[in-house]
Amino acid sequence: MMIKHFKILFLALTIIAIQACSSNKKPYQIPENSTELIAGKSGKTWKIAKRHNNGTRMNMAGCFLSYRTTYLPDMTVKDNNGEQKECGPSLLANWKITQNKEGHYFIKLQSDQLPELMNIEKDYKYFQITYLNKDSLELRYRHAQFSGQVRTIVDLYVQEDVLVKNRDFHNK
Repeated sequence: MMIKHFKILFLALTIIAIQACSSNKKPYQIPENSTELIAGKSGKTWKIAKRHNNGTRMNMAGCFLSYRTTYLPDMTVKDNNGEQKECGPSLLANWKITQNKEGHYFIKLQSDQLPELMNIEKDYKYFQITYLNKDSLELRYRHAQFSGQVRTIVDLYVQEDVLVKNRDFHNK
C-alpha cells in the first residue's frame, strides 16, 4: 500500500516539475537592428493588425482601424489620433528599447501626456516586445480599462501599407 502511494506521489511531483520547467520560456531575443526595424531610416508608420484583450480578439472598428503610430530614428514617436474624428488627442513621446533583469525587451514610452491618455500615474509606460521583424511588431502590456480591471493587451502591428485580411472581422 505504501509503495502505491509513493508511486502516485512520485508521478505527481514529476508532472509538476515538468510543467514548471516547460513554463520557463526563454525571453524573446530581439534582432540586433531593432531600432532600425522599428523606426526605419527616416521613420516608420505602423497600424494595428490584431488586438487581443486578455486572450480575446477585439473588434477593429472606428479609431482602431484608422490608428497609426510613427516611430522616428530620433527616438520620438507620434500617433494620428488627433487627425481622426472623435479619437482623442495625438500622443507625442520619446521612446527607447530597454531590457529587464529577466532578459525581456520593452519599448519604453515617456511623455507628460501618458498619465491622462492611458489613465496612469507615471509619465512612462513599458510595452514588451514579443516579436519583431521588418513587417511586424508585437507588443504586450498591462492596462487598466475603464472599469478599473487590469487586462493584458497584445497588439500586432504591421507596416502601414501591409494588407491585413479580415482585420475588421466583427463588422461583417
